[in-house]
Amino acid sequence: MALRGTNQEFGRPYNRRIVLESIRLHGPIARGEIAARVGLTVQTVSTIVRELEEQGYILSVREEPKGRGLPPATLRINPEGGYAVGVHITPLGINAALINLSGDVIESTYREAPSATPDHAFELIGAMVMELTGLRAGGRVLGVGLALPGPFGVESMSFVGPTTMTGWKDVALRERLAEATGLPAFFETDMAAAAIGERLYGLGAQFPEYYYLYFGVGLGGVMVHDGGVLRGAWGNAGEVGHIPVVPGGEPCPCGNRGCLERYLSLEALRRWNGNESDWVAQVSPIFHNAVAIIENLFDPETIILGGLASTELLDRLAGSATGLHNSVSARKDRATPRVMVARGGRHSVLRGAAALAVSGVLSPRFGQMFAAERERGRDLLAAREIAA
Repeated sequence: MALRGTNQEFGRPYNRRIVLESIRLHGPIARGEIAARVGLTVQTVSTIVRELEEQGYILSVREEPKGRGLPPATLRINPEGGYAVGVHITPLGINAALINLSGDVIESTYREAPSATPDHAFELIGAMVMELTGLRAGGRVLGVGLALPGPFGVESMSFVGPTTMTGWKDVALRERLAEATGLPAFFETDMAAAAIGERLYGLGAQFPEYYYLYFGVGLGGVMVHDGGVLRGAWGNAGEVGHIPVVPGGEPCPCGNRGCLERYLSLEALRRWNGNESDWVAQVSPIFHNAVAIIENLFDPETIILGGLASTELLDRLAGSATGLHNSVSARKDRATPRVMVARGGRHSVLRGAAALAVSGVLSPRFGQMFAAERERGRDLLAAREIAA
């Protein structure tokens, strides 16, 4: 289902966002087609388009006439209309990239920083962002987006163990990032950022309903529904790696035993004594179980494997997906494989992180609307608990 326009109080920034999104996804596209796609009048679309053109975010192009009359002008994203910086912190180091409005990576950089403290990390980030934005002196830098391991705000699981950032509890992420860079700042879990990047610039653009399985130091996943990432009541949906799958299995830092990511993750591969191919053969039954769990829970069009793992490793895992278990996805009328491999690599995370900044700046009240809804939901839950 496509995003549709609205006449609600927050409608103007929301409509602006979906018009820009429609141009980015379907451009070159005419105003009338945008209006039909998003459910707005041509007049409303034209007003938004005029504003976006004046601000340099989109370009209007009219092709040479092939017959009588002038063809309608078509619209496309202006790649140089603005830039954003995506930053990804892992337990091993920090990646950052300067990305234009079309999602092209202009330049990227990396700093090795194992288990970096917040002070050290934000010092490095500040220097990296300055280095990257200096490549487009005079260009409009909209903001910076940060992706890092989650979950957030869970006492027994956040920032605990080798798959997370130890020592980052209670860090004011947005404030520290804005202070270090001097830019509007946004943050998200790395798996959600990767899913957003895949949705905007990768295989995910083909599917409104898919599951992004994030293969990193740990294992996470995000369901993309109607083109948007499902985050859950507390913003932590997707910790599939902490589903116990082996009764009495290996202890996990989360406090449970036999969690999926103890067997299926880069951390699990690091602890393996054999070669990569043998490891894939060893864990493929567990991988098959994970696929069946995801499919039966979410009924996605496909599962896209991505994250920090090499494309070669993900291809091997996908290749082991022959003879998958029966599930609701084992349909005879399938037009796509049940498991696919993303091609964006680590840049999917960085593109997604940068997209957070672009959306947050160009349509700030859209994000604030959902933040407010989440807070109201928490207040309601608290009231119910008190009443009980």
